[in-house]
Amino acid sequence: MPEPIDPLFCPTETVLGLIGGKWKGMILWCLCRKTMRFNALQRMIPSISQRMLTKQLRELEDHGIIKRTVYAQVPPKVEYSLSAHGEALKPILDRLEDWARNYLLQRREEEQSPE
Repeated sequence: MPEPIDPLFCPTETVLGLIGGKWKGMILWCLCRKTMRFNALQRMIPSISQRMLTKQLRELEDHGIIKRTVYAQVPPKVEYSLSAHGEALKPILDRLEDWARNYLLQRREEEQSPE
């Protein structure tokens, strides 16, 4: 019988803990496409509060998935982009997006087909 998996050392749980949650996927989806400023991200995800966006960006930055670049100018300019670890996630996130599109399409077809 195989040995039980310790959830603290499960790679899938690790990645889901880093990028999972209600907003991180959408934030990463935006940043996979281009470098963005805070207000641009907030416009792309209008239902997220300023406080929650700040919190999620900080967590992604703390985990080394995104980088925050502050430009020394007045008014201050701050941009968010993927770090090297975040760039390495892009093909994985692209595959997840493909999987999700196929999943939703199949579910829609299953719901519409008479039994």
